[in-house]
Amino acid sequence: MGEFTENPFASSHSLDTNPFDDPSPKQTAQHDAHLDDISRRERDLERRERELNQRAEHIRTHGRNNWPPFYPLIYHAISEEIPEASRPLITRLYQLWLVLLGTLIINMVACIFILIAGSAMVARTSVEIRVHYRPLSFLLWYRPIYNGYMKEQALYYYFYFFFGGFHLLFSVYMIIGIPSTGSAGLIQMIQMYAQGHWAAGILGTIATVGWTVQGLGNAFYYRQIWNHHSAAGHTMDKAKAELASHGAKAYFTRG
Repeated sequence: MGEFTENPFASSHSLDTNPFDDPSPKQTAQHDAHLDDISRRERDLERRERELNQRAEHIRTHGRNNWPPFYPLIYHAISEEIPEASRPLITRLYQLWLVLLGTLIINMVACIFILIAGSAMVARTSVEIRVHYRPLSFLLWYRPIYNGYMKEQALYYYFYFFFGGFHLLFSVYMIIGIPSTGSAGLIQMIQMYAQGHWAAGILGTIATVGWTVQGLGNAFYYRQIWNHHSAAGHTMDKAKAELASHGAKAYFTRG
């Protein structure tokens, strides 16, 4: 009978708080945090949507090509195309190629100052070197080794060894700085300091350091790549077979 004598309204747990009271500071903080989280997620979704739209527009206009950024002609993505173990090496080579670009620009400016100081041929030659050597260096030694590590095919490596070796010799030539050759290297730099042309001398010093840094860096990785090529079993016979099968054009492209 006891169960019939208990007051069914005796429990007041549901009435501990007045639902019409203002929320407590803790509840307010939780609610604000929840709203901030929703707002953050909305911003993140909007950002992703913009990125996807930009990527879709880029693909519509240029295909998958993403390099160079100002006028995409090829697809270049070390993190996507190069095996993880080889990414640091290719990244360093790309950075050295960027150092080469900067060095070419500084070398050209230095040669303009040398021209002002009295050398008539050096500036024009430097401009020609900068205009022609920049795309050639990318196509003839950086791109082949990029493709070589992406595909592990022998002919890429032999392209790189030939033209990369030429680049090393060219770097030594530019470091020396023979007058009227388009280089602001050592000889030109010393002459500028000796004649009191400090601006040309300082720019020549920077150019010489740039040629030296990228030259030594490329020589270091040239040896590493040679060791990798030998360990992978790439041979000239394999390279000839690949050339006969795919043709030379394939070795300047991604596909």
